Amino acid sequence: MKPIKEFPSREKSQIQYVLTDIDDTLTVHGRLPAIAFSAMEKLQQNNIHVIPITGRPAGWCDHIARMWPVAGLVGENGAFYFRYDTEKKKMIRRYFKSKEARRQDQKKLSRLKEEILKQVPGSQVSADQAYREADLAIDFCEDVPPLSAEAIDNIVQIFKQAGAQAKESSIHVNGWFGNYDKLTMSQMLLDEVFNLSLELLKDQVLYIGDSPNDCPMFAFFPHSVGVANILDFKGRLESEPAWITTEPGGYGFAEMADILVS
Repeated sequence: MKPIKEFPSREKSQIQYVLTDIDDTLTVHGRLPAIAFSAMEKLQQNNIHVIPITGRPAGWCDHIARMWPVAGLVGENGAFYFRYDTEKKKMIRRYFKSKEARRQDQKKLSRLKEEILKQVPGSQVSADQAYREADLAIDFCEDVPPLSAEAIDNIVQIFKQAGAQAKESSIHVNGWFGNYDKLTMSQMLLDEVFNLSLELLKDQVLYIGDSPNDCPMFAFFPHSVGVANILDFKGRLESEPAWITTEPGGYGFAEMADILVS
């Protein structure tokens, strides 16, 4: 990982889309600092589209699409994208799976929830689960005392043994049924909303994240950035970002934004 300050000028001038994780990438200790929000506005003012790519729930994503300076976002680790059309005053919601399929998945996830809580002492269903439509989030440090790496791995394995996908973020293990992830839905959004071809994605898109569930994005996008706290996961990353900020979380995001628009 190279320092973000060394990002080449010839390449930053091509960036038109910044895809960003939220938790511990835009936030710091669970809060969104003003500097991170201002950085999103600064990018927008410089004609760079900001698109959060998050594991957070549909309820949060509806709010973010309406209220934040973003061009749309992907939620629940790729279950959907939302985009608010300000001219038509209409929310566009695009799901990977049908409403009925999501309903059936929730039944299976409900059974898995009971198994995980029984087998992994100290684990807890995420406080935002009530606002989710497609996945199950198990909290391992947001609102509970931090669990061990062994306990987190156990949660992941319970999901996988049931045939579910499972990804570890900086705060949750998210599990779902379906052959999609952050990268799959990001590609769909960029294609369907912005008509961005696959070959242009790698020149015009920068991705910034902080944890293992960002690895498919780090692997795909040459212009990938980790905020400084990604070093907390050293040795647990299948793919590392090309660049790293000196500051953590939202401060690192702001650092990256300043470099892009300078």
